[in-house]
Amino acid sequence: MSQWYMLSMIGQDRSGIVAKLSAELCQKGCNLGDSSMARLGEYFTIMVMVEYEGERREFETLVVTLSQQLQLSGSAEPVAGSHEHHVPPDVRITLYSDDRPGIVGDITTALAEAGLNILTLDSNIGEGDNPTYYVHIEGTVSKGLDSLYEALDHLSNDKNMTAQLVPINPEIR
Repeated sequence: MSQWYMLSMIGQDRSGIVAKLSAELCQKGCNLGDSSMARLGEYFTIMVMVEYEGERREFETLVVTLSQQLQLSGSAEPVAGSHEHHVPPDVRITLYSDDRPGIVGDITTALAEAGLNILTLDSNIGEGDNPTYYVHIEGTVSKGLDSLYEALDHLSNDKNMTAQLVPINPEIR
């Protein structure tokens, strides 16, 4: 019987990690599902849903072997359900601000209270004497666009941020 796992790996970034990992998993009979990969600083991280037909111990041994080969730290947890739960985003939001502690908390709290379910969040900081922190978010809307616009106005006015909201789903109002 097959089992789905959430495989997570992290380590020093270098070329070829995704190619080697996916090829090895497929050669060992795994089916790859949804995934998320990112470079964070000098590190690479991946989360990928993996279906495996064998025993759990066999898959765990495979993860240890791959982790050693790729010089990554890895873990796998069994998960219920299937490999795809794709939810298309309704909106894309971009925010810019001077870097300071608590900025992500301010943003995510205001948007959650306005009814945004965050599907993806990417952030980074520029370089220089006064680096700009930027955040790109995609999510689904539960309370309409007006509440999101109000939250973004609050962040712009009270937290000194620049914000842009782009509706992706034309049915959201």
